[in-house]
Amino acid sequence: MKSLSFILVALFTIVATAQKTDYNLKKGYVAEGYDVTEYFNNKAIEGDKEFTTTYDGAKFQFASQKNLEAFKNSPEKFIPQYGGYCAYAIADKGKKVSIDPETFEIRDGKLYLFYNSWGTNTLESWNEEGAATLKKKADIEWERVRTKN
Repeated sequence: MKSLSFILVALFTIVATAQKTDYNLKKGYVAEGYDVTEYFNNKAIEGDKEFTTTYDGAKFQFASQKNLEAFKNSPEKFIPQYGGYCAYAIADKGKKVSIDPETFEIRDGKLYLFYNSWGTNTLESWNEEGAATLKKKADIEWERVRTKN
């Protein structure tokens, strides 16, 4: 009976771990500590350590208590796509690439973040190459990429 209990606990742990999203946690927070609710107001605003929560094993930071509460009431609405990695890199190369938290797009009610440095703005490439097509490709690639180390 003890071994059956151990097997069930081990199986539950594996399943729970497998379902967890692989988040880009550069600087210790999703979106590098930027307030994910503010993106939906078309603003990139850094969060404050005073307003922090953990969701799905990842830390999020917010600019105000109001924004923190909005997130807690509906976290799925605000979670960045592809774990907060660069949407273009997921689609184009199937790679997890860090982002510039000030380079983003809200498309169909979802948050997409992008790399923007050294003269390369992947949000521009995303739009020039066809965001709708790249989004479909990124959705497929993310299923493969998210489980890789």
